[in-house]
Amino acid sequence: MAETTGEAMRAPAGARTAATGALVGLALGDALGFPTEFDDVPAILARCGPWRELALPEPALVSDDTQMTLALGRAVGAALDSGALTAATLLPPVRREYVAWWRSPDNDRAPGGTCLRACALLADARRSWVEASQIGSKGCGANMRVAPLGLVPGLTPDQRAGAAQLQSALTHGHPTGLAASDLTARAVRALADGVGPAELPGLLRAHAHAQRIRYREDWLGDLWRRSTSPSPTTFIARGWDDCLRVLDRLDAALAAPDREADPCLATGAGWIAEEALATGLLCFLLFPDEPVTALRRAACSSGDSDSIACLAGAFAGARLGADAWPREWTTRIEHRDELLALGAAWDG
Repeated sequence: MAETTGEAMRAPAGARTAATGALVGLALGDALGFPTEFDDVPAILARCGPWRELALPEPALVSDDTQMTLALGRAVGAALDSGALTAATLLPPVRREYVAWWRSPDNDRAPGGTCLRACALLADARRSWVEASQIGSKGCGANMRVAPLGLVPGLTPDQRAGAAQLQSALTHGHPTGLAASDLTARAVRALADGVGPAELPGLLRAHAHAQRIRYREDWLGDLWRRSTSPSPTTFIARGWDDCLRVLDRLDAALAAPDREADPCLATGAGWIAEEALATGLLCFLLFPDEPVTALRRAACSSGDSDSIACLAGAFAGARLGADAWPREWTTRIEHRDELLALGAAWDG
């Protein structure tokens, strides 16, 4: 890549930097894709030039994707300060942080309608979170923010999965939103743990099959009763089946890769949860050793380019660490100090 990586993002010698790499990568992808969202590829190319030369905007502002990722990161930290991560310890700070985001004057970055509606309901303390959940929405607004739950150390697989689904359910209660958030957190964790890119789709498929009829009542309560499903297992299976179908599309795209094509043509535009996951993965897996190229490919797409690119950045950064990103970019990303502080706490 044209840019050079630098020491500004480098952790102390010998330390793992997956968390810093993933969080900064997520924000960089978000900032790169934010100006291209809602445009098709010809329009992006006409305005920005060749996609492999796509420049980080000045200033490098992020969207609601990074804002809500940081909100979740703060909430997870507060929950862990209270002891073990459970639904009881996670729910209050997540609800508080999501409502604070909704009320913030900085919440002016094209936020999703589902998040706005759900957070407005969550702001009413008399209302249960289950009532606030938008049970019909499987938009990508839940899994684009879930990376912190893939990065925080010391969680069991059940804690990670349950917490990923709960943070989704507060806004996006559709079973596909729950399943895609679970898979996204699992992908981030696997890459941070050293799973190779080629192994990742099979690992995610195996997880989806294993979880297909497991409804996590200890985290989700009676959320399923707001649906038309006859049982909790049929409710959650719908979400996993959607994710399995899009993983089929991902496998097909990787079997005959076209690195110059709009990735949304292969795995979907990313406005819905399972497609955002698959298209973010596709961009990362097409360029597993070229993280900036992966972000540029994601940002130059016809779909939800900021969310796709932020997911690609989280995956690439979790695998390659903080040194994956050019110093010329990392020194000017919005919320840099908070991203670095959160990453350092989880890398330590």
